[in-house]
Amino acid sequence: MIPKIREAFNAGFNEAHYERLQKEVLETFGEPCPFRISETPVFIDRHMREKVNAACNAILEQLDDLEFEAVRQRFMPKHLHSPTPVGNPHFLGIDFGICEDEHGNLSPQLIELQAFPSLFCYQPFLAKAYQKCYPSLPENGFHYFLGGHTEETYFNALKEVILGDEDPENVILMEIYPEKQKTRIDFSATHQALGIDVVCMTRVIKEGNKLYYEKEGRKIRIHRIYNRVIFDDLYQFKDLKTNFNIFDDLDVTWITNPDWFFMISKCIMPMLSHESVPDSYYLDEIPKDIDLAQYVLKPLFSFAGKGVNLEPTWELLNSIQDRKNYMLQKKVTYAPLIKTKTDKSAKVELRILYIWNEAEGKLKPVINLTRMGKGPMINVSHLTEDTWIGSSISFFEN
Repeated sequence: MIPKIREAFNAGFNEAHYERLQKEVLETFGEPCPFRISETPVFIDRHMREKVNAACNAILEQLDDLEFEAVRQRFMPKHLHSPTPVGNPHFLGIDFGICEDEHGNLSPQLIELQAFPSLFCYQPFLAKAYQKCYPSLPENGFHYFLGGHTEETYFNALKEVILGDEDPENVILMEIYPEKQKTRIDFSATHQALGIDVVCMTRVIKEGNKLYYEKEGRKIRIHRIYNRVIFDDLYQFKDLKTNFNIFDDLDVTWITNPDWFFMISKCIMPMLSHESVPDSYYLDEIPKDIDLAQYVLKPLFSFAGKGVNLEPTWELLNSIQDRKNYMLQKKVTYAPLIKTKTDKSAKVELRILYIWNEAEGKLKPVINLTRMGKGPMINVSHLTEDTWIGSSISFFEN
């Protein structure tokens, strides 16, 4: 998107820079990154930055107008409703594909959104690693933190949301079998940055309505849970044995309340309207004359592209029993706009990450997560034999 910067970066690139980047990951976290890191960051010009900002602001304004209790009642099974106060969503990720229309015009197009934490501690590391290992990166004129943050203010804001006033010992990052998760590199980064332990849900002890974990022979009370458990996983591990349920009535503060995973997700996309929001319909409300060739089928509650069908048919749609939990979303065309050192250009998906600002009483943008790909879907687990694709971060022109 900034030809001079891209040309200079590509001209100055060599494999030694990328190898040094991978070594930086290994030395920092004790293992290679579990998912593929792209050879390059993305450089976003002012014009696209402004388009992304405008789309995000329009979406947030519409979120403010939604009746989330009605969303909760409509889409969440009653037995999954949290008995603890829902409160405010502590996190939000808004995913855009950088797309092109039939005239070649570029625009951000909403792919999905989720009120769930993302790689908040890994992304700053990745940006600094690119800067450290790549001499061809511009030294000035770009930023990757958002909302005017510096590294110091960014981590202070994260600590305020995740730790609150608690001792880090009484706060845990909770996941199911965290050592097996591809996002575990962020768990390690979070432990390093915030001093909280990463605890498997199966190791949490319940006594009455209080939760504990064991560390070095001591039983420690849990006051806050930085929850990273994805609900798909709760049902994929058939023999999963835990001492409590996420939806129990517990004397603990959830960061964030589990209900937000459902309430701000793909399930509200048909309620949103903007030039950067592709048309979408709940499967039980689709127009009779809809052209299926222009739409993709998505389950409302899934993660990392699971269950997405790029070429739905009427036969498939008619076979779905649980129609209220699916939607059709109009297809977008990802622009192959990143020139690479290969024969194919790469496409970009940009996630703007937000955290709750208590003083202002609203979600504020803090950093971005970027993914690159060359196939029909962008996912860091897909087409990993290719190069110049994978996990990345965007540097925005000042």
